[in-house]
Amino acid sequence: MQFHEIRFPASLSYGSLGGPERRTDIVTLANGFEERNTPWAHSRRRYDAGLGLRSLDDVETMIAFFEARQGQLFGFRWKDWSDYRSSKASQPISLGDQKVGTGDGVTTEFSLVKTYSSGVHSYTRPLSKIVEGSVVVGFDGLATTEGDDWAVDANSGTLTFTAPPAAGVEITAGFEFDVPVRFAVDAIQTSVASFQAGEVPSVPVVEVRI
Repeated sequence: MQFHEIRFPASLSYGSLGGPERRTDIVTLANGFEERNTPWAHSRRRYDAGLGLRSLDDVETMIAFFEARQGQLFGFRWKDWSDYRSSKASQPISLGDQKVGTGDGVTTEFSLVKTYSSGVHSYTRPLSKIVEGSVVVGFDGLATTEGDDWAVDANSGTLTFTAPPAAGVEITAGFEFDVPVRFAVDAIQTSVASFQAGEVPSVPVVEVRI
């Protein structure tokens, strides 16, 4: 797909508003009961980058980024400040943050994921845009070495081991990640007078499937 491996300025995304979106089809039956279903296996995130603009320099930076992506044409990386790490927000990244898989003595490639749990239910989110230099990997809680034991493709989220992990070995990882997004409009309207009066332009951004 058309994608630029560049991150939207993190200083501007810091003040943005957004989060996950689901699509649920609801049918109300004659007896008042409901049937609910979803065509989406995974959530999709939306943000408004305009809320992070604090100065006219920020507006200029945003417009330059928008023009370089040619509006909606090219995707890019986005740092979701409320959810960009494998660990909890109050804790540092560690090699035991997320379970990636279990070795079988044959498989050498695993995909990095993040699992969200609430009670007995959970959702596993596939991740494709990993932050280079942020990944740590463990085998049954023991640290491994990047380069000697494994390598990660930061553009696809694929973790490749130099030798297949032994059968039964629990593979865990810690990391930072970005969200693949694109601008959701082909036009951005700004006004210096309105901005100085406290109004910020709406700059909608939407997650794209990779």
